[in-house]
Formats: sequence, structure tokens, C-alpha cells
Amino acid sequence: MRQHSTDPAAIEAEIGRIRSLGVDALRRRWRAVFGRRLPVALSKDLLGRMLAFRLQERAFGGLDRESLSLLDGFARHAVLPRRHLKPGTVLVRDYQGERHTVTVTSNGFDWQGRTYASLSAIARAITGTAWSGPRFFALARPNGPSPARGPNKTRGANNRSVRVGHDGSQPANGSSHPSLLPPLRTASHA
Repeated sequence: MRQHSTDPAAIEAEIGRIRSLGVDALRRRWRAVFGRRLPVALSKDLLGRMLAFRLQERAFGGLDRESLSLLDGFARHAVLPRRHLKPGTVLVRDYQGERHTVTVTSNGFDWQGRTYASLSAIARAITGTAWSGPRFFALARPNGPSPARGPNKTRGANNRSVRVGHDGSQPANGSSHPSLLPPLRTASHA
């Protein structure tokens, strides 16, 4: 493997060669580059990607200290950082014809006069089944941007989420039909 070349065309050509190698050749290259045995069960694609990353890292430099620290923290805790909602934020979800209002507090989430540690516990109490709390309250979507950054998806008249201000106000648009609602926004008051 060519090392310490910073010519982007040469690096790109070497990555092309790595992609064309068979599994056995990739394993040999791994041992030469990393100086240790290959981890068990790495696919050909992943081997090639890791070798290409190391090649680029040597040529152009690695991650900065802050990025390395962030990744190390993820590895140690094995969870992504939680979205932080300010105390006083009110989340509203209409579910099966009933409106559920949750207020974010400094020590959890208040629903029906009781404090819960997570939105998922509240979603489970409301539905009787396991739910992702952030998804249930439209704070997150599977495989997509948060609703605050994209259009609202229709859920049907009886199952829609609305985020409102501390005073209970909602954006007005002249219609209560879910498909005509504006994108959801989070309002919070400190």
C-alpha cells in the first residue's frame, strides 16, 4: 500500500484497487496495515472501507481530538446523547380520541399528575404496548429528520401529535385535518 501520498488522484486510485481485491487479499492487506489479526466476521465491504479509511487517514490526517473524544464517549456509554427539552415544554398527543398532555420538568416528564423518567414510559402507559416515547410524541422519526425539520406525516384524525407552547397555544392554520397541519414545532419557555 502506498503510504503518505497526499495526491488525491493517487489515493482515489488506491481505493479503487482496494475495492477490486478479493477477501483473502483484503485480509492480507489488513494484517499488513494494522499489524494484527483481523476481527472475526467482518464482511468484504467493511474490510475495504476500513482499509480505505486508514489510507485516507494516513494521507490527509485523522479525526480531531474533539471528534475522537465524542466517539469514545459513545463507545463507553453505548447510547446516543438524549435530546434535551427545556423544562416547561408541553407535548400534546391525541391518541384514540383522547388528548394527552405531557409537561417537561427538571426531573422528568409530568403526565396526569405523575412524574415519569422517560417519554417511553408514558407512551407505554397510554397505549399499553412498547413504544419509543420520542416517536410517539413526534420528536423523532424512524430513518428520517425530526418533524421540526420536515413536513408532518399524516397519522389519521384520532392519532396525531401536536407540540404546543407552555400556555397551551397551537399554531393556527384554519384547519384541524392532520394532512393540512403545518410542520410540528417545539415551543419551550424557561
